Amino acid sequence: MSAELGPLVITRRNGAEPIRANGETVGRLADFWSWACSDLANNTMRGVLAEYLVATALGAAAGTRTEWDTVDIRTSEGWRVEVKSTAYLQSWAQSRPWKVEFGIAPASGWDAPSGATSVEARRRSDVYVFCLLHHQDKQSLDPLDLDQWTFYVLPTRVLDERCPHQKRIRLSSLERLSPVKTDFIGLPQAVAMAAAGGGVLPQ
Repeated sequence: MSAELGPLVITRRNGAEPIRANGETVGRLADFWSWACSDLANNTMRGVLAEYLVATALGAAAGTRTEWDTVDIRTSEGWRVEVKSTAYLQSWAQSRPWKVEFGIAPASGWDAPSGATSVEARRRSDVYVFCLLHHQDKQSLDPLDLDQWTFYVLPTRVLDERCPHQKRIRLSSLERLSPVKTDFIGLPQAVAMAAAGGGVLPQ
């Protein structure tokens, strides 16, 4: 009987690592990153970027991203943060700006710290951060310019109380839930307030 395999230890890389064939360097990891990840406006990469931006704002981007965890970010304060993103502009040709809405569906999932899987569909975060790349000119769109983003922060309990089974929410409906609307600089304070239940900041 074989021993149970533990989790793979992921070491943060810097892009200089060689890609090798027969002992010869045929490229660098940064070359792969540039090839695979340069389109920051597509839904997949924009979502990953949004997670990184929020993690950076909260001081939680030192390690590596955990794929498939039940929440997107876990902070040193113990806050569990779910990040959702959308944009008016997509990589492909458009006849009009994209409809702005976010996914909020309760879900089953795998808890990374414990390794346990739960089939119960629910929201497991303390806070939701909705990230809108609000810029609407394709010629000057730059997802790395944080002035082109707006962030909406909401305690998860508000979604559970007001939208318990809802799968998606439009921006207009989200705004009626009174989230904290902020820029990148204001994210730490907004998340702290939401994690405290929308009340005063923890001391």
